[in-house]
This record gives sequence, structure tokens and C-alpha cells, in this order.
Amino acid sequence: MFVFAASDKGGTGRSVTSANLAYQRALAGDDVCYVDFDFGSPTAVAVFDIPTAPRGTEGSGLHSYLEGTIGEPARFDIWKLTEHPVLRNKPNGAGRLVLLPGDPSGGEFATNQGTLRRCADLMLRLNGEFDLIIVDLSAGRSYAVEMALDVTTQPEMRGVETRWLVFHRWTRQHVIAVHGLVFEKHGILEAGEARGHDKRVLRDAIRFVRAAVPDPESPLWSHVSPAQIAWMHKCEEELRVLASEHGIGDSRVLGSVPLEPVLQWREQLITEEDVLSTQIANKQTLEALENLARRLTDDMYWGQP
Repeated sequence: MFVFAASDKGGTGRSVTSANLAYQRALAGDDVCYVDFDFGSPTAVAVFDIPTAPRGTEGSGLHSYLEGTIGEPARFDIWKLTEHPVLRNKPNGAGRLVLLPGDPSGGEFATNQGTLRRCADLMLRLNGEFDLIIVDLSAGRSYAVEMALDVTTQPEMRGVETRWLVFHRWTRQHVIAVHGLVFEKHGILEAGEARGHDKRVLRDAIRFVRAAVPDPESPLWSHVSPAQIAWMHKCEEELRVLASEHGIGDSRVLGSVPLEPVLQWREQLITEEDVLSTQIANKQTLEALENLARRLTDDMYWGQP
């Protein structure tokens, strides 16, 4: 199964959440591949703590492969290459966790028949090798999004299950922006239909993820005044109405990730040790990531809303 991760803006938590979902699924025993299609800023290697290539791998990443300058993109075995103290030894029962990095100086580029063919070849091989492939796409109406829509209409990709996660922060600006990315002119649905997708099927394959969602009842806000708490509750209700009006209400949301201080300071994997041993991360954040990871393949959350 392929899961394409998109967002209208940068800073939505798309990449760090997607990396955490890949980690959680690998812990559960799945063989997982994380594909860094954020061509303008391929920094997934930093989230997985691979110090030798903090911004991808020059000349052997996905950009070089798709342009045809190399025959096979680089692969990083996270369990072997990471310097994360928890990930250094592969946990018992865990599946493979592999990263396909980008090229740090690659940048965005338009799709042609050559890049499309190479992309389809790669995805078919990955589909035969891994249980789950998460593809992190560049933000906005990017060439990466267009390539994902193009490649999934190729005849050889028929029968390969694909799902889309669209990330946004829980603010008025981001709710409006993510509605535009999916539903408005030149958005994912219109662009997908123009490329041969069934618009209804594509719409049913899209779910939203709310990131950095503040909880007014959280101890994080215990120091604020009653007036501020009342204002936060008012904003929360207004956002729920706005999201529903824009087609991204609760029935289309796969899950929410709470505002997490650790992730505000450092984009990283959240582990049990961060919650139980060092206690630097909140239990609610880890539980939200675990729930999201389970729901990726749970058909109950992907039926017609």
C-alpha cells in the first residue's frame, strides 16, 4: 500500500508525522519504506538521525534517479545507520525500515515520460518488497503532487492500493488553505480527474491529519487566565464549524496530533523512552501517533463518510 503525504503549506508537521508513522508501523512488524519526494527540501534523513547525510545524498538520491543519471536510488537502512540511541538496535519483532533519500540540491522539476516511467518502475518494485510505502510530497500544488497523481493512473499501477494523507495545522488560515489544495481549482481532485482518476474514488482515498492541535484542558495551559481559556474554547468551536463547512470536518479526519513541545524544538521520532524514561514527550502525543499508524490500514476509517 502507498500512502502519499501532502500539505498546502510547509510547517504543518507533514514530514515529521509521516516519519513517526513509518516508525510505528515498522515497530508493529511491517516492512516499511519512506520515500522522500520533498524535492525542494529533502530533510527526512535528519528526522531519522542519519548524520552522514542530513539533507539527502548528493548524486545518488531520488532526484538523480528520476532524471535518469543513476540506475537505482540510494537506500538507507534506518536500523543500521541511525545514531538515534533507541533505534540503534532493531527491536525484536520489528519489520524493515528503509529510507529513500532525496538529493540536497535537486529542487522541483517537471514530469516527462522518462521520469514518469522511472517513477512507476520504482513504485512497482517497492510495492512488491514492502508492506507500506509512505511518500512524503513537497508542499502545495507541487511537481511532486502532480507526479504522484500521474504515476497512479499508469496501467501498470492498477490494482495497487493508494491512500492520501493531507496535513494541516489547526488554525483558520491552514483550514482554508488545505481546502483549496484538495477541493478548489487546480487542487488534487481536479488535477487527478484531469489525469484520469475517478474523482469520487480519489476523494474517498483522502483523509486529513490535524497537527499541533492545542488542547485547552492540557496542563500546558494551566498557567493561562480564565479569559484566555474561554477564548481558546471559542476558537476551537469556530474551527470545527469552519472545517465542516470546508469539507474537512471530523468525518474526514484520520486523526489529530497534539501540540507537542518536543516537536516545536526538534523534528524527531517520538519513542516510548521519550515518554516513560526521560519524560520529555507527552504520552498523548505518542498515543495519537500510534492510533494514526493503526488507522492507515484500518478500512473502518476509510469508508464513505
